[in-house]
Amino acid sequence: MSSVWKTPNDVKLTYATASILKDSRVVFNIKGNSYRLVVKFNFEKQWAFIRFIGTHAEYDRIDANII
Repeated sequence: MSSVWKTPNDVKLTYATASILKDSRVVFNIKGNSYRLVVKFNFEKQWAFIRFIGTHAEYDRIDANII
């Protein structure tokens, strides 16, 4: 699957359960919210940087806005 997203809201249109954070970061819920994936996007260059992946409990111990 290939997507071209220009804004965090474009991501949200594809993944309705994703959470939009500041600084082009998006949190994805995986496996019924058992896991979390934090991605920082560079929409201009169409790059995605994985900043965190872990359990929901591990996610609760980080600051997804700065990791």
